[in-house]
Amino acid sequence: MKLTIIETGKPPLEIRDRYPGYPAMFEGLLAPAAPALTFEAIALTDGEALPDPATLEAVLITGSPAGVYDPEPWMPSLMDFIRWCAAEGVPQVGICFGHQAIAQALGGAVAKSDKGWGVGRHSYDVVSAPTWMGTPSPDTFSLLVSHQDQVLSAPPGARSVASSDFAPCAALHYDTVPAISVQGHPEFSPAFAADLYRLRRARIGETLAETAIASVETPADGSAVAEWIARFLAQAPSD
Repeated sequence: MKLTIIETGKPPLEIRDRYPGYPAMFEGLLAPAAPALTFEAIALTDGEALPDPATLEAVLITGSPAGVYDPEPWMPSLMDFIRWCAAEGVPQVGICFGHQAIAQALGGAVAKSDKGWGVGRHSYDVVSAPTWMGTPSPDTFSLLVSHQDQVLSAPPGARSVASSDFAPCAALHYDTVPAISVQGHPEFSPAFAADLYRLRRARIGETLAETAIASVETPADGSAVAEWIARFLAQAPSD
């Protein structure tokens, strides 16, 4: 299977030369879990055109500094693309902004949360485990996060599968179309996340930034989420 990665953002310029771009991060994350998977990337923010969903096998939408409500020139075409993929039965995976974009395009509600910044290592309770989580499914998992926006309500036909007091819709499974998404960043390395928090210290706040930086020392469950994505892609669209 070929996974088409829709690149909707890049690492901040100040640290870009020290880390791979988001498509390469996802290749590094997913290749051990799905060795037969091949990859291509569409640099949407660089002006590359979205492909015809009928030609695709699976799609992953990355994180982005943009919000789904921002007037980016590529935002309307991305929303249409998500709906076209859903109509064509193309499996979709959304990460952070991608999680929000799929929800928004398919009828959910996304906005900047009144809870403020989510940064550092966040833990979630599994509240409804689809088969792609494996057997036995975990009770909890943790991911590194960096977001202000959240999915406030799931679209019709979607259900929250992971939740916390901070992010009630932290992961979604779509029962009516082949799609899953998570708010956290399984692809982030601890070093990248820490540098990101340092760079955003003034926006995040000194105390919260320091807490977030310290939290990355505790391992998160990115590799487990990679296994879930691999299992979802292997099962789709039958699950």
